[in-house]
Amino acid sequence: MTTVRDPQRKRALVLRLKRVEGQLRGIQNLIETDADCEKVAQQMAAARKALDKTFFTMVGCVIAQGDVPPDDVADMLSRFS
Repeated sequence: MTTVRDPQRKRALVLRLKRVEGQLRGIQNLIETDADCEKVAQQMAAARKALDKTFFTMVGCVIAQGDVPPDDVADMLSRFS
């Protein structure tokens, strides 16, 4: 198992996740205030895309660190994406 060691990359990943967290809170608020379903769906799609982008950024960090063999990276991608 490997971790993201580069402090700048780690910080960037955490900041991305905090933005996604804010998006999710906004979606919860939309639902609680009876917002239009299409608006809720649009925001859910945006949050999902942001989370996917964060996942692929993290995979990029793993590749850049060079700790994980290419076959293991491919396996991780097939299992989690």
